[in-house]
Amino acid sequence: MAKQRPDLRPIPQLLHESLYIGIDVGKERHVAGFVSTSLLQRHERFEGCPALSFENSREGFRALIERIRSLAPLEQCFVLLEHTGHYQLVLQQYLQELDLPVYLMHVQQRPAGLLKTDKRDALGLANHLYNQLEKGVQLGNKSQLVRRLTPPTQAAAQLKGLIRHRYELIQESTQRKNKLTAICDELFPEFTRICHNPNAPSALALRARFPTPQAVATASLAALQQARKGNLPSNAKLLELQRLATESIGTKDLIRQRGLLIEQHQLIQELLLIQAHVEQLEDEIGTIIAQAREGQILLSMGMGLVQAATIIATIGSIHNFKSAAALKSYFGWAPKVTQSGKTLDHSRLTPGGNRVMKQMMYWIVASAIKHESEWAKLYARLVETTCPYDERTGTRTGRKRVMGRIAGQMIEVMYALLKQDAEILSKTPPGKVLPAPILYDPVLHRQHREGHYRSSKSLPPPQTIDFLPPSF
Repeated sequence: MAKQRPDLRPIPQLLHESLYIGIDVGKERHVAGFVSTSLLQRHERFEGCPALSFENSREGFRALIERIRSLAPLEQCFVLLEHTGHYQLVLQQYLQELDLPVYLMHVQQRPAGLLKTDKRDALGLANHLYNQLEKGVQLGNKSQLVRRLTPPTQAAAQLKGLIRHRYELIQESTQRKNKLTAICDELFPEFTRICHNPNAPSALALRARFPTPQAVATASLAALQQARKGNLPSNAKLLELQRLATESIGTKDLIRQRGLLIEQHQLIQELLLIQAHVEQLEDEIGTIIAQAREGQILLSMGMGLVQAATIIATIGSIHNFKSAAALKSYFGWAPKVTQSGKTLDHSRLTPGGNRVMKQMMYWIVASAIKHESEWAKLYARLVETTCPYDERTGTRTGRKRVMGRIAGQMIEVMYALLKQDAEILSKTPPGKVLPAPILYDPVLHRQHREGHYRSSKSLPPPQTIDFLPPSF
């Protein structure tokens, strides 16, 4: 009798070892690969381990769970997904509802010439997770590290879609403003002498009512006053606008002018609609932030509503980050040091990180150092002591390096506050009244800068934070 092929023999359930599952995500179908110590011993290589192709549907998800249960109890299973846009979100949520530990990693570039199939990719992910969790293999490339995914907080889950949509609307708003400015420069270039911002509410109202220089020149002063928003421009400015309209060098080509007028009319309507939607989103975001504990903590540090909401939506849960250094790296504000002997020694910001948060942290720091705050005092002291004075320009150079240091320390404080609040929540029994969130205290910050540092590990949770990172 012919010997039965190993991959066709029944697979016994793994009762005393972990099962590692890698899932190659697709739009309509996914492929799951299964790796464990016994499976590797049986098939000798991870490419020979079992795999399952299943649909992106409820029936497909159930087929996956049935296959997993046939191999090992769910309590012994670990799942790895690549971060591939939005296709994995539904599957990710389904697995987390079953309390399956879900890990994520960046999409990896396959070596040239390597055989690529969905099955191999899924088994490769499973083997990658097996090596890191089971064998403890350490990797030099941090982009290949897997990280446990913690479900987002309630506020983060609400804000994620709102912040992303607001970001997209702001981009679309900027595009339409740029087009409207270009049309104004061609139709009525002198308009900006009176209305410096041709896309301001009053300027848009005038352009919508009187779209050409000829319409402005022939309109009555009362009609112009009725069209403007509030009292701007003033009556004198409106009269000056009429005078400029009679001498305008804007295009006189009627065919070209007609096309520009249609485009301008539609762009103004689209811009006003986008601005109304942005305002509606910001009202909803403000309500969520005011009620969220994380929002109250971040607002106490001097951030705006949108800035705090962006941070909460980006983080998801502070438990996703093991340290403040990991959060700084994710935000793109971790230093990248290049050093070799005595001739090469410099540092700069890492090119990675979340692009939106990298920009957001810059504006947060820029706003903090302009207003009276402990951050502004720290910035002024560091500029005075670390930035060399340029006699030619009469200014100090290297201010952006100081801003980078301030950003790093703000992220450390942010991490300390959010982490401590999350630990307090995790230790509070269900049904018990939650304590007030621990807020940033500028008085304690000032004491810390003056040398009165106290570690958080030796103190019970207070109502105001009384520790800051030792780098202050």
